[in-house]
Amino acid sequence: MNWLRPGPFVVDIDVQPADIDGLGHVNNTVYVGWLERCAWGHSQSLGLSLDEYRSLDRAMAVLRHEIDYIASAHEGERLQMGTWIVDTDGRLKMTRQFQLIRPADGLTLLRAQTTFVCIELSSGRPKRMPELFLERYGKAFAESCPA
Repeated sequence: MNWLRPGPFVVDIDVQPADIDGLGHVNNTVYVGWLERCAWGHSQSLGLSLDEYRSLDRAMAVLRHEIDYIASAHEGERLQMGTWIVDTDGRLKMTRQFQLIRPADGLTLLRAQTTFVCIELSSGRPKRMPELFLERYGKAFAESCPA
């Protein structure tokens, strides 16, 4: 695969009939769902599930999505989405990069970047990342962006 960076966390995606819009390709809103699925899968692989979020009264919430739609996906295609943590301020914000590839021809269909902010679940207000977030997400960042 021609990944943008080494060592992505990857999820496999099978394009379903419900993913297709009136123009005959995957609807834009479906891609956003795939970004979320990939990000959650990566967080869970780092040992940060909803249970950990709730017990710490913290979560990483989307602040901004930037999506470049490069080519369309169609029903029945098998795709792979990779993600990396590419930036963190070590306090409130973290940025993920995503890439969606169609393995059959190696074509990149989408590139995206999402900025997250740490919030306190009980209030919805921005709060510093707890030590566990800094440790787990920080390790993934270091692996994605070696010095």
